[in-house]
Amino acid sequence: MEEVLASVEARLRSALGEPDARAAVTFLGTDRIEVLRFQDADAGLVRYATLGMSASPMADPTAAFADPHKGPRAELVLSVRAGRADTDKVLRPLAVLAASPQVEGVVVAPGASLDVGEPLWPGAAFTSVLVAEPGGLVEDLELSGPMEPVRFLPLLPMTSNEAAWKRVHGAAALQERWLGHGTDLRDPLRRPVSLD
Repeated sequence: MEEVLASVEARLRSALGEPDARAAVTFLGTDRIEVLRFQDADAGLVRYATLGMSASPMADPTAAFADPHKGPRAELVLSVRAGRADTDKVLRPLAVLAASPQVEGVVVAPGASLDVGEPLWPGAAFTSVLVAEPGGLVEDLELSGPMEPVRFLPLLPMTSNEAAWKRVHGAAALQERWLGHGTDLRDPLRRPVSLD
């Protein structure tokens, strides 16, 4: 487990630079989850990445036996515009989402919605996120077989109306709607996209 997480942190550092802050959260009966913060001054962004979710593979909750080696592994990455909101308060909600495979037995994959039931940061219009396709910002990390690669899944904050619309129409349709309206998904103060 420690070897996997050391490799994951090295991949995050090579892709995002040195973290300027980190916080750790431990939930009863789960492994420790850390959240690392990376500043991208050139792009005016701050990025938050979980570390610890990939220590164990995610298992199908209906499976009779959880294989300790096989199964998808992932970490979560959230990018927001720096200085527009108190987004550092997202550390605990991110840790909650990263612990959900251990706590609730969910398999987090692209297209999924994850809800924390409260604003992601103070004053945020978002209580949930859409899990996007990996591979753009941080490349998958290959592990020695039979372990599956670690995928770094981007998170896109959603308003409650957007989340409800996505449940009916699907993740691809919501992403097309955002794209069609030129929605800045990194803006922590953005308004909901028109869903008419």
